[in-house]
Amino acid sequence: MEVQGCIAIVTGANRGIGEAFVRVLIEEGAAKVYAGARDPASARHLEEAYPGKVVAVALDVSKPDQIAAAAAACPDVSVVVNNAGAFTNRLLIGADDMSGAREEMEVNYFGPVAMARAFAPALRANGGGAILNVLSVGGILAAPNMGGYSPSKFAMRAAGSCIRAELADQGTTVTSLIVGSVDTRMASHVKGAKEAPEDIARASLRGITRGTDEIDTDRFAIESRAAMARDPKGLERQMARMLKAKDISTGR
Repeated sequence: MEVQGCIAIVTGANRGIGEAFVRVLIEEGAAKVYAGARDPASARHLEEAYPGKVVAVALDVSKPDQIAAAAAACPDVSVVVNNAGAFTNRLLIGADDMSGAREEMEVNYFGPVAMARAFAPALRANGGGAILNVLSVGGILAAPNMGGYSPSKFAMRAAGSCIRAELADQGTTVTSLIVGSVDTRMASHVKGAKEAPEDIARASLRGITRGTDEIDTDRFAIESRAAMARDPKGLERQMARMLKAKDISTGR
């Protein structure tokens, strides 16, 4: 399928990569984009920037009733961008409790799966369409310092493969986006070179036009995958040492 003329819904659309997806989709010819956000008012600036083309909708992916309501209100969707994410910056063992890991799994795994389930009928009715799941280098490389975030992205990467197989007969493509270092609020604790969110969105939209199963969206993601291929155990030890690091950097 093509971006030109598509109708998309983006979760976590009020800022960061989600906002970039909204802007790039419109710039590349999408007919309409539903900007999902916990507080629709936080996405009003996008409605004002693109009158008649962006519609803010209340959408907290950790709340099944809001997902169901969004699916009912947006039956014309042909592209689902599962971007909303949670990073609580707590360790799996070192944290006082498991609330952080549970939140990360709820938002980063159960939320996108629920979105795929809710919008699958609309995608089928609208010709098949596409699902883009915004994942992370932490979804292909275990990052102990990221606590439950990395495991949740691993889980969603696997779920994406399962969903791809289930929806293949209706013509829906499912693309996992492996995102590295991006200049967003979620990555504010990371030092070093970071990619612009708009560049991540542009690279990711190739998943729609090419039906690619998985895309490394930026240099850090590409370099990380290459490092894994060269010396996976050495990279695992390197990641373990980050537990004691005072600063986290992209190395550039």
